[in-house]
Amino acid sequence: MSDDVHSSAPFTSKAVDIENSWIDYNGHLNMAYYLVMFEKAFDDFHYALGITEEYVKARKMTTYTGQTKIDYLREVHKGADLTAICQILNYDEKRLHTWQELRFKDGTVAATCETVTLHIDATGPKVTPFPPDILHNIETISESHLKLPRPEKAGQSIGIRSRADKPS
Repeated sequence: MSDDVHSSAPFTSKAVDIENSWIDYNGHLNMAYYLVMFEKAFDDFHYALGITEEYVKARKMTTYTGQTKIDYLREVHKGADLTAICQILNYDEKRLHTWQELRFKDGTVAATCETVTLHIDATGPKVTPFPPDILHNIETISESHLKLPRPEKAGQSIGIRSRADKPS
């Protein structure tokens, strides 16, 4: 884990490329590919934590997504210059709660993604604690992340307010 990974918060991914096949008949990024873009950016973050392809092969451990919620805020078109930020909101010995924002070059947020990631013993598969070195990396990075303001929409449920709850 490099020093710049935990000294800058939130974590910023490499640029995320949009493939031609991801553009739908409306001329913008199909909703399913927002998740693909978030996942590609999250791979960068995993690597910073030490959860690499080599880690998976050698230790027979990996991560699975337990829960995710995406908010689509702006249309994304082919050729858009996008990166994603990732912020740790919380963690325990087996889980990681993160917030991501897919951002245009000017900083405008195109979409947000909130995720709970589970650490998995792939031989089970079953949820298992992070090994000490990975947990140390999470703790180190989270020191700066947990000082950041909590995103306003983090933890919000999905639904439609009932008519009785709407202001008159």
